[in-house]
Amino acid sequence: MSVFLHAIETAVPPHVYPQSVIRDVMKAQPELDRLGQRIIGTIFNASGIDQRHSAIGEFNWAADEPAGVFYDPATRRMLKPGTGARNAFYIVEASKLFVQAARQVMAAASPSIQPGDITHVVTVSCTGFFAPGPDYAVVRALGLRPDVQRFHVGFMGCYAAFPALKMAKAFCEADRDAVVLVVSAELCTIHMHASNDPDTLIASSVFADGAAAALVSARRPSPGTPVLRMDHFETTLTPAGVGEADMAWTIGDLGYDMVLSTYVPSIIETHISGALVPLLAHDPELADAPHSQIEHWAIHPGGRSILDKVESALNLSAEQLKPSREVLREYGNMSSATVLFILHSLLHSAHDHERVCAMAFGPGLTVESGLLTKLSGLD
Repeated sequence: MSVFLHAIETAVPPHVYPQSVIRDVMKAQPELDRLGQRIIGTIFNASGIDQRHSAIGEFNWAADEPAGVFYDPATRRMLKPGTGARNAFYIVEASKLFVQAARQVMAAASPSIQPGDITHVVTVSCTGFFAPGPDYAVVRALGLRPDVQRFHVGFMGCYAAFPALKMAKAFCEADRDAVVLVVSAELCTIHMHASNDPDTLIASSVFADGAAAALVSARRPSPGTPVLRMDHFETTLTPAGVGEADMAWTIGDLGYDMVLSTYVPSIIETHISGALVPLLAHDPELADAPHSQIEHWAIHPGGRSILDKVESALNLSAEQLKPSREVLREYGNMSSATVLFILHSLLHSAHDHERVCAMAFGPGLTVESGLLTKLSGLD
């Protein structure tokens, strides 16, 4: 039985910052020593990012406005709210994004899929916690049935959309009448802070806020309606001891401490071909073929150098990595939501029967991958 991504929609908070603005804010922080001052420009300027969205509007405030939660415009100092204050901000602002993305994807799928059709809601986030959680907020805001089954994928990092999609696919394979709403929302920027540590500076240069939602079902799409058939998914860990400390999140007193080591691109370059073996083994035509034979690639853009290494290691063309680079350039790294932005683009740009290989990397170092096929309805 085939299962399909029937619709994907994205949402971002209203505040958008050129990369140069955040770079200059960070550079003005007195915590930075000479080394930090010297490398911060290089890190931000080489990120491949033009702009990022944030739920925080304070970096645009005029100098005569009072200090906010995260920033004092008069002194240009980044403030240091505790983890509780950051999470309180997350509860309000992330809830808005979860609901906005969910409403948009329901509108995109209407009239084929209605609120009363939803049987499962799976929410995804690693940048905050609360209960009743975003799954509850979505059910209430959209007027879904009270018996909808709810699940939350939390704190798994940038690859977390894949476990959510795999759950949705399994629900639909177990019950052909299931219709699953998957919603991911991340507020990475609420944990940004000044530091002299190069790994922390790299994280501050790439992470952004955003949300995306998808509808998954085994229903046959109407002729002419674009869908992505969800063919296969796989999970792979790099060898023990490799990458475990290079990509990680921990909860600190001043928010979440994000680590994105300079070694991550090289680790991915070394292990990405092997990580694809179990996924491509499902399709004999692809198992022994050059990777470039797969027309489209949705690679989570953890950073520009990661995309560079993937392109080189798999011998892909610049065109095949263009959707990933464009999302990085326009939105930055929105953690778990990011790959759905790329799939949204490919849902509407790929041609019928072309294949899509999606990949994301996260704490562990974990590699999640999926193989999909673009279709425009079924005869």
